Amino acid sequence: MESFLHRSNAMPSSSAPKLEITCSPHLVTWLQTQLLSLAFTTYQTNRLFFIGCNDQGRITAHERLFDKPMGMYASNNSIYVSTCYQIWRFENLLKPQEIYQQSDCFYIPRTAYTTGDLNVHDVTLDDSENLIFVNTNFSCLATISNDYSFVPLWQPPFISKLAAEDRCHLNGLGMRDGKPAYVTACSTTDTAAGWRNHRVGGGVVIDVQTNDIIATGLSMPHSPRWYQGKLWLLNSGTGDLGYLDDGKFVPIAFCPGFLRGLAFWNNVALVGLSKLRSRSFSGLALEERLAAQGQEAQCGLMLIDLNTGETLHWLHIDGVVEELFDVVVLPGVVQPRAIGLQNEDIKRLVTFPGSNGIVITKPTAKRPSQGEAAPRAGLPRSPSVAAQSQELDLANIKYQRIYHLNADNLAPYEAFTFPSLQRRWQTQPQRGELLGISAAVAGEMVGLAIAELLPDQTAEMLSLYVLPNCRRQGIGTRLVKHLERSLAERDYLLRQLTAQG
Repeated sequence: MESFLHRSNAMPSSSAPKLEITCSPHLVTWLQTQLLSLAFTTYQTNRLFFIGCNDQGRITAHERLFDKPMGMYASNNSIYVSTCYQIWRFENLLKPQEIYQQSDCFYIPRTAYTTGDLNVHDVTLDDSENLIFVNTNFSCLATISNDYSFVPLWQPPFISKLAAEDRCHLNGLGMRDGKPAYVTACSTTDTAAGWRNHRVGGGVVIDVQTNDIIATGLSMPHSPRWYQGKLWLLNSGTGDLGYLDDGKFVPIAFCPGFLRGLAFWNNVALVGLSKLRSRSFSGLALEERLAAQGQEAQCGLMLIDLNTGETLHWLHIDGVVEELFDVVVLPGVVQPRAIGLQNEDIKRLVTFPGSNGIVITKPTAKRPSQGEAAPRAGLPRSPSVAAQSQELDLANIKYQRIYHLNADNLAPYEAFTFPSLQRRWQTQPQRGELLGISAAVAGEMVGLAIAELLPDQTAEMLSLYVLPNCRRQGIGTRLVKHLERSLAERDYLLRQLTAQG
């Protein structure tokens, strides 16, 4: 068994609940040989996770915070994610073979469609690239609009009115030949939240094209998917993965958890499992089956052979995360990441035609803390590097190239320049483009090197500084080497070192 402790991107407080992810022995090998990675959502803890592999052959988990992320859809370089009142479209910035922050896929948000609170579940694109989603609160399929919160496309024949009442808990959408084909619902009720009294056997599958109910007697079914000539789905209330055969549900594998989220790769099904946390999960056959087998409900992913029903690989999640909602496969991606919305990264990252990749508009690590920083909503406080000088992990220093520097955006980092650049600008204006390299530990800057590119294809070192408590660790030497390497790529020669650090 491979195990690791994954921490939030923000520095956790000592009392923060931990998150532990473990996986089966050969999951890493499978991901590597198949050349793919995974992503899943958990609205219970407001997280979007990316699961990949690093250069050392270990599982990596990268998380980002969103408000109630649920349905996901991945297509080429795009990912769509539904949240509490928006549907986001993310795009991968990286070209083939391009690496950024050790990742070969870097998603940034491009569009957020504001829908209001529709309790959007499954999201997808049709064959015309139209965004279609399950509007659970209003019991219909819908699409986005520039003029309205949503435009209804279809509703079950038993729903008499579009009202924000979650009448049947319409939750899953299966596409076929690029068109909406099948939906799942927890009941056929037409009253506000009427489905809650029909969780054990009231679930149905509906053919969208004909309006026919093609399967009944299911228990909170989710995630219908047409794949390899069969309609697969999760009979969540019993814990079964299976398919429909002439209107009958045929289970192929029991999974010890409440099931939501289903994706496929070749002959493997990837199924999301949740613990039985909420009242909505009580009284189900799943509870009885787990008790009879002496098992507890699990949270994580199971990878199941479609031909045999055998569990091939698994990933377990313990700690703060207890529920998953949706899962997608990211083919051709080894280690995916997404930009965060909780810090300054989203402001600093700029690209444009001809920029030759990702441009960072100012230093990518925090300047020295001036006292305790103001807390950011939803995130624990983080002690400054200076305050934890005895705990620095100098083995994990990150060096980052900085573009588009000037006297104005360097001013807040004056404490990291030596000799003082602000004094220099007073007597000697900037002559050429400035290029910088920052060194950071745990997201905070510990060193900064600045050079000026001159018209004669040479560059002059203007400043080199390392925090006093981080000196004699080789950081200054590495900053200069990284700077020289960056200059060499641009056919510049570093001709003079005028700074000390």
